[in-house]
Amino acid sequence: MISITVFRSGHQYRGFVSKGHAGFAEEGYDIICAAVSVLTINTINSMEQFTDEKFTVEQGEDGGYLKLELSGLLSEKAELLMNSLVLGLQTIEENYGSKYIRVHISDCQGDHPISRS
Repeated sequence: MISITVFRSGHQYRGFVSKGHAGFAEEGYDIICAAVSVLTINTINSMEQFTDEKFTVEQGEDGGYLKLELSGLLSEKAELLMNSLVLGLQTIEENYGSKYIRVHISDCQGDHPISRS
């Protein structure tokens, strides 16, 4: 199962952590893993290309771990990108079920609340 936690502090996104593999189909054919990868990686690439946001990215070697940590106040563009990511992930969960993917929105404190644990 893919577990995705999206972190917010008040009304500001702080980032996300995606862990695991969906297990919907065999490796290389798993449409849920592919969809989550496209959404998360495209969000990161779009942040870099279309905004001036400051962020860090951490990725696991096996592709089962991805973390985006945002810093500072986000622009409208960055908020829109994060809202789009959350909508896409929640739509996948609604359509395929929490057996394969779970999306959790977490309220956090401070500027750097995201840990790898």
